[in-house]
Parts: sequence; structure tokens; C-alpha cells
Amino acid sequence: MIPCKMARNRWRGLLRFGLLKALRLKRELRRNTTRPVHYLAVCAIAKNEGPYFREWIEWHLAQGVEKFYIYDNESTDGTREVLQPYIERGVVDYQYWPGYRRQLAAYDDCMDRHRFAARWIAFIDLDEFIVPLQDASIPAFLQRFEPYAAVEVNWLIYGSGGQKEKSPAPVMTRFRRHSDPQHRLNRHVKSIVNPRRVCTMTGCHEAARLSGQAADSHGCPITVNFKERTPQQDVIRINHYAVRSLEEFREKQARGRASGTQTTVPMDYFTRYDLNDIEEPASKKDTKV
Repeated sequence: MIPCKMARNRWRGLLRFGLLKALRLKRELRRNTTRPVHYLAVCAIAKNEGPYFREWIEWHLAQGVEKFYIYDNESTDGTREVLQPYIERGVVDYQYWPGYRRQLAAYDDCMDRHRFAARWIAFIDLDEFIVPLQDASIPAFLQRFEPYAAVEVNWLIYGSGGQKEKSPAPVMTRFRRHSDPQHRLNRHVKSIVNPRRVCTMTGCHEAARLSGQAADSHGCPITVNFKERTPQQDVIRINHYAVRSLEEFREKQARGRASGTQTTVPMDYFTRYDLNDIEEPASKKDTKV
């Protein structure tokens, strides 16, 4: 009934959240003047991603992230032990989060628990690294977006580079070949949201806003769904290491998707996302971890 896909997705999110609950939240938001403790936090749900956490956390700390809300979906690979030093430092807030199709429930829980603790929350995965290109940090980029409810940042997909086997070396060092920036898959986005103006996520890409507009990375208000827009990777981007090596992709297949849309990731995913069009020089900013 709603022709605009972006509007449709927003209403889908609001209905899933609950319209009465959304109205109560809007009233609470008008009354609550709590000052956020953190300017920028990251929320992620992960299963058996333990070996990747240190690089991912250290990278984002260096880019200005202050807090990580981590939801552990039944990991058996020592994820908790890897995270323990960060938990003790107060950098990571850890939640054991068992069950099937638990990604959106984790995002809802994060919003409910931490809505007033962080000015911005980025919802990304362990194979995604936010890379600011024209600013010294992610917070420096976000300062231009204070009037907005959310910022949508495009992917840049990195392929396997022909690597077959897993390696303990950093992901951002190992994989230097990425897709053509204008590839249609790079139209996908991830959202950094103001949790006081967003009630929930409509999926893993877009936010259901209570008020205000979403912006693209150039600071323009968004009027159409991300699949209808030209990718932007000149100001900020998300390096998406969707497949890593073939061995690591096999492990990803076994884990399945956090969204629960598939119990296993098909081999066709590797074929589609193993994009190696351009080799990136090792001196680029995103090699410094």
C-alpha cells in the first residue's frame, strides 16, 4: 500500500516495535534529559568470531569508538575469553545471547538498554570496518550530522584475493583487493543512529526513525531506499570482508546468518561476493591497526 520502499521499511520497523510502545517512548524521550556517557558506540552480534575481535575492536577504538555492545550468539570458540580484557577495561558490554534468529532482538535490546548512554550507535558486523577517509575519526565525521536521526554508510566489498587458507594475520592486511566501487552490491549500507530518535532497526541496514531524517554520507537527506542510490565511498565507507579466504568462508557457512534468514550460507554467496577488481596499495589508511 505504501509505494516508497524506504517509507515501507520504516513503517515495518515501527509496527514490529509496536505503535503504542513507540508513542510511550516518544513521551519518555521528551522528558529524559540524561547526558550520554559515550559519543560513539558500536553494537554487534557474533557467533564464533573470536579470532577477529581484537583487530576489529582495536581498529574502531583508533577511529574514535568508545564502547562496544557485544551480543554473543552461542559461541564455542573462546569469544568470551578474547573479550575478557576489554570487558574488564569497561570497553565491552557483553551479553550472552542464545537462540535462533536473534539479530534484531539483540538490536532491540541494545536500544532499550543503552538508548541514553550513547549519542550515536553504529550497527555493524565483525567483517565490517568503518573507515573515515576525509576526517580524523568517525566522531569528527558525525559532528556534521547532529541534526539527523541516522547516517547510512555504504559498503566497499573486499574479495578473497584468491586466498584459500586461513591465516592469523590481520584481515585488513591480508585482503587488499576490492570490488569496483560502483558495483551494485556496494549500494548496501549500514546505519549509525541517534538512539533517541530511532526506536529500532528494520533489518541489518536501515533504522526505524521516531523523528527526523536519515542522511547519506555526503550529508544529503535520504529520500529513496539504498538499493536505488549510487554508492558513496569518498568521505567514509565500510570495508566489508564478506568472504575472507575460502577456508574462512567455509566456517561462515557452518555458522549461518545471525538474521536467521538461512541456516547455512550458500556457496553462491562466495561467488557473488568474491570481488577482486582493484588492488589497494598497502599504504592506505585502513592498513594501520
